[in-house]
Amino acid sequence: MPVHYAICGAVATITLDRQDASNALDLEAQIALRGAVIAARDDDAVRVIVITGAGERAFSIGSDLKRSPPSSDSYARAWTGSDEQAVAGGAHVRFLNFELLRIWKPMIAAINGACLGGGLEIALQCDLRVAAETATFALPEVTIGGIAGVCGPLLARAVPAAQAMKMLLTGARIDAAEALRIGLVSDVWAPAEFAGKVADLARAIAANAPLSLAATKRVTRETEMASRTTLFDMTEMVFGMLEDTRDRAEARRASAENRAPEYRWR
Repeated sequence: MPVHYAICGAVATITLDRQDASNALDLEAQIALRGAVIAARDDDAVRVIVITGAGERAFSIGSDLKRSPPSSDSYARAWTGSDEQAVAGGAHVRFLNFELLRIWKPMIAAINGACLGGGLEIALQCDLRVAAETATFALPEVTIGGIAGVCGPLLARAVPAAQAMKMLLTGARIDAAEALRIGLVSDVWAPAEFAGKVADLARAIAANAPLSLAATKRVTRETEMASRTTLFDMTEMVFGMLEDTRDRAEARRASAENRAPEYRWR
């Protein structure tokens, strides 16, 4: 299987596993990845989603060019079609677009090695990116006559514009230390402790109220380009919605009774 899906507690871990191809994504892997993300989105037992790569060499080096041949059909037809029509018509990157799936659960990209092209574009769609010291990052599409086809411009929202443009226009790699310096990742850990640190982070997030996590992510994402007035109004509205939830009441009871709250998405 090119993608493995496992749940531990409230954390779903999706592992890309084509180690012989540096976890490159052929069409089968893209379909499996999308299916796993949807399964995690729709499972109330899951509060946090982690995406990582199998082995120590790569998170993912992006699309498998050897196994993603161009279609003989009109690309305009693919681009204007459904997701299935798009992929069948050569728009393979459509299945790597998570924005269409409206996932409000926190997503962590646990980057354990080379994170290139579509691999970095997957990571950019996650809410947190953490890396092993051996990780490297690049969007090399300009070096092979292409463009980052999912969300390359998101890089300019994740790091300062000058750093983003340098990566986009040169296609050059940066290491984990540089990624941390420019803010592309939040944490860098030694390979020996990487898995444990990722698990600790995911568990710490998953311990919080799931409705609060989802609302925080949604408000943050949907007000990225909003006016200050819209930002304040939406935050006030969502704050009021959460005040009336059973989980908020449970948090108050748990505090009064000096115990851990038991949240239930209500």
